[in-house]
Amino acid sequence: MSESSSTRALYTIGHSNLEWEAFVRILGKFDVSLVIDVRSRPHSSRFPQFSQPDFEGALREAGILYLFLGEELGGRPEDPKAYGSNGVVNYSARRRAHDFQRGVDRVLTEMQQRTLALLCAEEDPLSCHRFLMVCPELVARGVEPQHIRKGGVIETQREAEDRLLYAHHFSDVTSGALFPVGRAAALDDAYIAQAQKCAFRVDPQTVDIW
Repeated sequence: MSESSSTRALYTIGHSNLEWEAFVRILGKFDVSLVIDVRSRPHSSRFPQFSQPDFEGALREAGILYLFLGEELGGRPEDPKAYGSNGVVNYSARRRAHDFQRGVDRVLTEMQQRTLALLCAEEDPLSCHRFLMVCPELVARGVEPQHIRKGGVIETQREAEDRLLYAHHFSDVTSGALFPVGRAAALDDAYIAQAQKCAFRVDPQTVDIW
C-alpha cells in the first residue's frame, strides 16, 4: 500500500479539559468520523467524559466510530525493551517494535477509508507521545498529520516541528531560516531531547515493569 496516495486527512487531538459538546463539535468541524484512541489507559478521573466504556458509547451516539490502539501505539508500553536504562520510554526503540508497526499499519488502512483523529490527553502535541513517538513514523511513511489545537485551530506537522526546533535552540534550521541545512539531524536531536522531558518513565531499578 502506498500511504502517501491517500487523500484523506489524518488529525491528532488532545481532549484536555474540553466539554463534551465542544469536543464533538470540533470533530465535526473537520469531518472526523473515526477516533483512534492511543492512550495506554483510556481513563480520566478528572474528565470522566473521556473514560471508557462511556466514551465509546457517547461517540457512537454522535455518529463517530471508535478504535482503541493504546496497546500498540500507547505511550506507556508494557514491553520492558521499550525502556531505556534511565527508565524513560525510548520512542525510537518503540517505533521499531513489531506491534507498533502493526498499529501504524492499521491507522493507515483506516485512513484510506475515512477521516480520522488520533486521540490522547495533552492539548499541546509537543507534550504528547502522539507527536513525539507516533508522528515521526507517519511522516516517514508519507503522511503529514495535522494537529487540532485549542479552539479548533490547526497546527501543521511542519509548524509543530518548527516549535520543537525553536524550543531546543535549533532556530537556524526552522522553516523561516535562510539556509535550513541539517534540519533532519537537528529534528532528530530535538525529538530525543523533548522525549526525555515528556515521555513516561518508571523506576530504572524495576526489573518487571508491570
